[in-house]
Formats: sequence, structure tokens, C-alpha cells
Amino acid sequence: MITGTTDGKIMVRRCLVTFKPFRIFVVGIGFFSLCFLMTSLGGQFSAKRLGDSPFTIRTEVLGGVESRGVLRKISDMLEVILKRMDSLSKLDNTSTTDARRLDELSSAINRFQPAGLVERIQAIAQNVSNMAIRVEQILQNSMVQGRAVRDGTSSQCEVPRDPRFPECPGKVDWMRARWTSDPCYAFYGVDGSDCSFLIYLSEVEWFCPPLAWRNHSSPPTQHAQQAKAPKRQAAFRTDLSVLLDQVGTGKESLSFMKRRIRRLAQQWATAANHLDAKLEQRWRDQKKILIHVGFLTEESGDVFSPKVLKGGPLGEMVQWADILTALHVLGHNLKISMSVKELQGFLGVPPGRGSCPLTGPLPFDLIYTDYHGLQQMKQHMGLSLKKHKCHVRVIDTFGTEPAYNHEEYATLHGYRTNWGYWNLNARQYMTMFPHTPDNSFMGFVSEELNETEKRSIQQNKVNNMAVVYGKEASMWKVQGKEGFLQILHRYMEVHGTVYYETQRPPEVPAFVKNHGLLPQHELQQLLRKAKLFIGFGFPYEGPAPLEAIANGCIFLQPKFHPPHSSLNHEFFRGKPTSREVSSQHPYAEQYIGKPHVMTVDYNNSLEFDSAIREIMRTKVEPYLPYEYTCEGMLERVHAYIQHQDFCAPDPAFIPANLSKQGSAGGTRITGPLFVPLPNSTALGWASNVTAPPAWPPLSSLRLLVSQEGQSCVEACQSAGFICEPAHFRFINNKEALRGLEVQCEVVDSEINHILPAFSVVRQECGLQREPLLFSCAGHSPKYRRLCPCRDFRRGQVALCRNCL
Repeated sequence: MITGTTDGKIMVRRCLVTFKPFRIFVVGIGFFSLCFLMTSLGGQFSAKRLGDSPFTIRTEVLGGVESRGVLRKISDMLEVILKRMDSLSKLDNTSTTDARRLDELSSAINRFQPAGLVERIQAIAQNVSNMAIRVEQILQNSMVQGRAVRDGTSSQCEVPRDPRFPECPGKVDWMRARWTSDPCYAFYGVDGSDCSFLIYLSEVEWFCPPLAWRNHSSPPTQHAQQAKAPKRQAAFRTDLSVLLDQVGTGKESLSFMKRRIRRLAQQWATAANHLDAKLEQRWRDQKKILIHVGFLTEESGDVFSPKVLKGGPLGEMVQWADILTALHVLGHNLKISMSVKELQGFLGVPPGRGSCPLTGPLPFDLIYTDYHGLQQMKQHMGLSLKKHKCHVRVIDTFGTEPAYNHEEYATLHGYRTNWGYWNLNARQYMTMFPHTPDNSFMGFVSEELNETEKRSIQQNKVNNMAVVYGKEASMWKVQGKEGFLQILHRYMEVHGTVYYETQRPPEVPAFVKNHGLLPQHELQQLLRKAKLFIGFGFPYEGPAPLEAIANGCIFLQPKFHPPHSSLNHEFFRGKPTSREVSSQHPYAEQYIGKPHVMTVDYNNSLEFDSAIREIMRTKVEPYLPYEYTCEGMLERVHAYIQHQDFCAPDPAFIPANLSKQGSAGGTRITGPLFVPLPNSTALGWASNVTAPPAWPPLSSLRLLVSQEGQSCVEACQSAGFICEPAHFRFINNKEALRGLEVQCEVVDSEINHILPAFSVVRQECGLQREPLLFSCAGHSPKYRRLCPCRDFRRGQVALCRNCL
């Protein structure tokens, strides 16, 4: 028996080392021998049924305490073997290590000593069965490694030291230690060998270079694969029935969005026809677009849907409804997701894959989502943002500044918040208002009146009627509201639209005529009668003031002293921006202004009283900025889709060998890149220098210098321009400093969100080393900044004059 057992061990070892074809059969014989050894030395079996095998036998144990002690010893030994098998499943590629670990297995088997009868043979048999499975895994891994040796690829699975892939060695080490931590790695073929690690890290992820002996020379990039796909032309659509079906049902938030889409359908159709004529049948690429509305998913809590009929905030739903409609009308191929399950289906990701990244080409050209959706993509389907992030557009109400967006910089310098740190190009964040030029202005639309409706409104205005901006009772909890409301009540009849279920909210004064929460068309009728729409300071930057102004109201809002920001106000705390909000609606204050908008200090009763009397004397026509019309939004979204490409290789800074027009060989220029512009203190791109491909085009560039402590947002605005972050890479050089006649004793390249900039006192100049930190918003009291400004189209600040 001992001889037979030794022979079995030898056969197992030979099978493991030499990869014989009948390895499974031999391993089975070895384990049957092991079971027979244990049972034959322990006594007789009773009540054995015909047809039972050693793995299914039922026994009655005739032994005593000694037999049970031996059983525990055998079980302990089996656990030792299983642990050794775990180690063996991670065999290295070296035969020396294989031999050493097989010796350990042999040693563990030799430790079994004959002793009394074995109890509960079924439990032991199950452990033995597990051992068989582990051994089979070892054999499969060994076969793969043996094939690699025969094919000559074993040496090619050494971890590369490539400066283009600096993270590769660390990722391989991580995979060696943690590859069993998630089942998705096995799903992609990872088996514990270095070859499988490198294949995964180069073909599924992006951390390592491609292996030369694989069937391709380089891993396919998303941009390259999509470039090969045949392009289709987008055609304007005026029928919204397909879109309404795609939005779905089952939630009040979706019903609200569909009502809005239907109500504005005719205006969208008219706008589409106008833009189609303006573009003169120009070719437009049709894009495959995924829209994942993360904040409305059950997985994010969907706190908005239950509040739709209770006065809750609707601004996000207004914007999403308009985004969906604009993309549909522009003729793109849309998939709309309102749940993680739908998102998985559209991306082709099977459930339960864990946190592995999406493999293969991304099935969409663009993904529109929000911060909730971004987090869901990362958590549920492993959409590796480092690989696919260039396709993402994040709908972000209040904006994200570059200092908060760059994860490492934000962490080191105190800008880390719950919502930033995604390392996107800041223009991939799309805001509700154009308050942060570092981001792209997406916006929404307000209902546009025809001339007949405008005349009717002016004839039927009630000069002493005011409507309060605030649908929730909590919005009326304003310190000192009794004072300014009493002044207002002295001149005007005050109306409210505050939600209530059974009784009047106590926060609403008795002299206010409260209509309760009104449907949209009834609210429109109320605004068309009223002379004044008055804000209490909250909510910030919503769509309602624009709707009121479009219906012929004057909007009165409070001025904030000091301005509200993440440094001093709870609402903005944690948001990824340092922007200072000087009033309830900065866009209305800055871009519309008097006579349609008045911003006053509510704590100054004389100023407030004077403002009310001026409003009653002032006659205004309904007004809607072009960028908030259906045509304005279509124009803007069209330009973004056709021209913004964050996947294409983008030189971080200005090329070193720009050539003069007409010169051959791309010789380095000798003249200035920037020249003075007529009747301006700004510099422009030299007309005799070939402009590199860029959008916005370099003809729109205006180079300015800020004052100390002034941001580029403020510097450009003061000169009548808009800061353009896409132009930073063209002014981040010594040529720009020379053109501005800046004296620099030292020119350093650093990572800082206020660069490029210079110190007049120290005559030190700094250029930006990290393109993701180019920031219009950054400022410092010690530095003057180099600011890339641009011109803009009348009524459309998001686009330069030649951007359409």
C-alpha cells in the first residue's frame, strides 16, 4: 500500500511537471488511492450501498475518541494541502519554483499517518474534490506557460520598462497580488501568469505597451476605430414622437419633461428650419449619443421625482428635457438611459462583471451624463474614464473649475470636493449659464413669444401686481423679509405660488395671495399679467427669472454683501468652484441688466423703496436673450458636437516650428507671433503666421494681461471679451511674454492653476506644465496673468464670430 501511494505521488508529480495528456486520469487515481489509504487503515465500513463511490458513501463509525482525533488531524492536513494549492495556482514562469512548490505538496501528503477509523468521509471527500479542481487549475496554468516556452513568448512576457507606460510595473505587481479580488479579471482571461497580466493591462486597460507577439501591433484606440466607421449625415428632425417614446414613463419627473417637450415642439421645429437655412445644407456628422440622466435613477436616490408636484426644484429637469430635444432635433442617433440596468444594456456590459473596465470599442461617439451618472459608470460598469473619458460630457449646473478637476492638484492644494477630481478637460463640463468660461455653456430654452403675444402682454399688464419667486415654503424663510415685503405691499398686490396640501403655509404673510403650485401654462398666464417678479435670494440661478423676463416682467433680486461662495455659504460648500456669486442670478444681472433686471440691497429700505417706485414707472417689452431661444441652443449644441473633439491628439502647447505663410520646409518663424490690434490694447495672432488647426479659430484670439489679483474672466470681460481656455496652449510660451514686453529674469515651468503669469516685483515668469490646469478663473494677488480672450457673437457668448 505504501509503495502504491509512493507511485501515485510520483505519477502526480510527473503529470504536473511534464504535462502528460492523461493528467486528469492520473490525478484521479492518486486521489482514489489517498481515500483508500485513509479508509482502509481506519476500519470497516458498514451499511454500504451498491453503486456508492468513495465520494458519496454513507458510513457508520465504529471507532471512538482516537478515531475522531485522527479525523481532525486528517482534516488539518487537507487544509494544509489546500493552502499549498492556493500558492500553486499562482505559479511563476520558472521551472525551479514549480519543482519547489510540488515538493511542498509531496511533503504535505507524506504527513498523513495511518490511524483509526475516519468519520464523516463525505466532508473529507469534498475537500479532496476541491483539491482536484485546484490541481486542474494548476495544470491549465502550467500548460499555458509550457506553450509560452515552446512558442518563444515566455521571455517576451517580462514586465517592460517603457517611459511611455510608467505605471506598467506597478500595475503588474498589483495584479500579482490582487488578480483574484474581482471575478472580472478571469472573465478577461487573467489566469495568474505574467503573460495574462500584460495582455490584460495592454489590451483591456491601457497601462502597458502591446505585446509584439500578439496578433496585432498595437491596441486599438477608440478614436482610431471610430474614424474608420462610415460617417452618416445628420438631418434635422421636427417630429418629436420618437423622442417622447424614448423618454419613457413611470415617474412624475419624466411626465414633466415630456409635457415640456410637447409644449415647445412647434418652437423647436421653427428653430430647426431657421438653422438649417443658416447652415446652407452643410454636412453634419451624425453622432451615436448615449444620454444617461444619473440624478433621476433609483440608484442615485431620485430625490427629484417625488418633489415635482410639491414645488421642488425643476431647473435640472428643464435643462435635461431641452438637451434631449436639441440632440434629437439636430438629427443624432440617441439612446436614453434612466437606470443603471438600461446603461448596462446600451453599453453591452453584462451584469455582475464587477468593476472591470469596458473592453472593445465604445459603442457611442458621445456620452452626456451628470456627476451621479459619472459615478455610476465608474462603480457599476467600470467605464474606465482614462480610456473613454474624452467622449464624456458632464451636465454641471454650477460649473467645475480646473483646480478642483485635477485630482492630484486638488488633493495637494485643498481644492478636493465631493464633486470634482475627474481629470477631464474643463470644457467637458457643460453649465446652465455662461458663468464659468473654463466650462462649456450648455444652457436651456425659454418660451419665445410672437409679436401678437408681445402686444397682448403689454396691453394687459397690471402695473401694481408682483409675483414672488419661491414655490417652497422654505424659500420664504428669509431674515428681514417682513420689512421689504411690507414696503412692496404698500405699492403692489403681492402674489405667491407656494405649494401646500391642506392649509396655508405659515411662512407666507397673510397679505400675499397664494395660488398654490400652478401648472406651467397657468404660471405663464400669471407672469403675463404681473409687472414685477421678485426674488428672495434663493434658489440660485434658476430658469424662472428668464421665463418671467420673457413674459414682460421686471426681475428684482437681492445684492449679496459679501458675495456668496464656497468659503462663506453652506449651499456652495463642497461644490467644485470658488466662484463668487454677487446676486441671486448673476447672469440676469450681468448679461441682461436694466431695465429688465434690477439688483438692490434688500437691507437698505430706502434703496428698496426707490427701486419699487422706479419699476412702477418703467415700461418694458418682453425680452429673451438669443442664446436661450430654441434656435440659439440648437446653434450652440451643433457647434460643440461638430467642433469639440477631446479625443484627437492635441499638442499641449504651441508647436515649435510654426512657419510663415508661403515659406517651405516648416522653418522656425523669426517674426513675432502676436501683434498689436488696431484701437485695442490687446494683441492678436500675427496674420503672416500660419494658424494651427484650432477651434475656436485663432483669428478670434485676443491676448491681454490681467491686473494683480484679477482673474482672466474679469480681465477679458473688462475689455469686452470672453476668456477662452482653448487658446491657453497658444499663449503659454516665451513669444507671448515678449509680445507683451514682460521683463523676466527667470522663466520657470510649473504646475499651478494661475499660470501662465508673471510677477512685476520679482520679474519672475511662470509657464504652465499641466494642460488640465489652464484656468480662466485662477487669480493671485502676487501675479499678473496672461489671458487668452476672444470675441463673441451678439447674443451668443459661447461662440466666437467665426465659430459656427
